[in-house]
Amino acid sequence: MAHIVRLAVAIALLWALPSFGQSSAPPWVAALQAGGNVIVLRHGATYTDQADTNPLDPKDTAHQRQLNDAGKAQAKAMGDALRRLKVPVGKVQTSHFQRAVETGMLLGFGEVLPTADIAEGGLVVSPNENNRRTKALQAFAATPPAAGTNIVLVTHKPNILDAFGKDWFDVREGEASIFKPDGKGGYTLVARVQAVEWAKVTAP
Repeated sequence: MAHIVRLAVAIALLWALPSFGQSSAPPWVAALQAGGNVIVLRHGATYTDQADTNPLDPKDTAHQRQLNDAGKAQAKAMGDALRRLKVPVGKVQTSHFQRAVETGMLLGFGEVLPTADIAEGGLVVSPNENNRRTKALQAFAATPPAAGTNIVLVTHKPNILDAFGKDWFDVREGEASIFKPDGKGGYTLVARVQAVEWAKVTAP
């Protein structure tokens, strides 16, 4: 009889324990699973001894800074995690620089859409053009994606810093900032997620 009682108590305790999805996952996972977010992603890790020596020609990928092996692994891991978490991704839009395009492709959600609107400008474009790109990224973050989906924007540190302010001075390669558009032209920050976090939230 005592054995049966102990067994019943053990079963009751197991049922009382919250599941991973209910308690262990950070709140931003549920937010992504519900859709309606814009994920602003800085491209993955790159070779620090490389530079964009012909930045006016985005097709000249041989003279651009490239993803290193860690950056490629980061992008693949993020894409794998999004699928394992059943996060719906409706569209991936990138800067037209190769490190951003490749990051977007390695996420594994099909076609990517490169655009100058979220490409790094720096000193090779006019201040007016840099300002236009800042406003474009802000507008993307404020635009609700298709119902039940999320959109991923792969861009660069200067664009993120200009669009969202000094709090992003330390934004790292591979870091994702998740924004929730309010449908009124604004947005709120849901979370900032470092590249290493994707593997953690999907670990057994």
